Amino acid sequence: MGAREKFEEPLLAPDAAREYAFTRGDFERVRRLIYARAGISLNDSKQNMVYSRLSRRLRMLGIASFSHYLDQLEADSAFYAREGQEFVNALTTNLTAFFREPHHFPVLADFLRAQSCGHSLRLWCAAASTGEEPYSIAMTMAETLGPDTGTRLLATDIDTQVLAAAGRGVYRLDAAQPCGTERLRRFFLRGTGANEGRVRVKPELTRLVSFAALNLLDENWPALRGFAASVDAIFCRNVMIYFDKPTQHRILERFAQVLRPGGLLFIGHSENFTDHRQHFALRGKTVYERL
Repeated sequence: MGAREKFEEPLLAPDAAREYAFTRGDFERVRRLIYARAGISLNDSKQNMVYSRLSRRLRMLGIASFSHYLDQLEADSAFYAREGQEFVNALTTNLTAFFREPHHFPVLADFLRAQSCGHSLRLWCAAASTGEEPYSIAMTMAETLGPDTGTRLLATDIDTQVLAAAGRGVYRLDAAQPCGTERLRRFFLRGTGANEGRVRVKPELTRLVSFAALNLLDENWPALRGFAASVDAIFCRNVMIYFDKPTQHRILERFAQVLRPGGLLFIGHSENFTDHRQHFALRGKTVYERL
């Protein structure tokens, strides 16, 4: 049996409502492509997620099968140039919330107070998603240092769709409730009429944040290079869980290059980098200091 033939059985159980066949071979090709493009390591539990998200792309493009779609991604450079980013966007997970992992923000405030004397700080949020995390960081910056200190935040993501939403800065009021009454009053405008039940981030906050696309796998990080030669703190929370160990190692090595000594790295609650003691020392709950 040839390498292609052994994958011909359907990966997902037949379903009369399912539009497209999806074989093990299709899934393996998706895994290879997303790993090469974004470093994301998909396990077998993601099969239904991959089908659901990519079938929308097939439907939108009028493509009749997964195999044809993947053939074009792999062999048609013009198609890949148009569709490659949409492929990544479709498979990127964007779970976020305002002041998620709240224990980080008092640590950040103390760090800002201690480090800001005499120079303007540069912070980097490496997984901006739809903006709740960078705006939470920016609120902490404004509360601690004031809005006119010169301290700035670069917020990046590989997914261009969520970056567009982040740049708009419009959220459901209930989603913004974790900010609390005082922050809602200070940092948001409430919608009226057709925008009832929504809020928009005020210019006082948006001018502290620059949004840009950035793939952590890229050899160069032009958005970061254009922002600062080095940064004082990096937020990269609940991102490394999607990478395998070698990819994690490469990215942490590069974080160590751009994070100044004494700077802080904030990570997610399920991540642990104590095996990188040559660069980072644990300084609190999921907070590391660059040595």
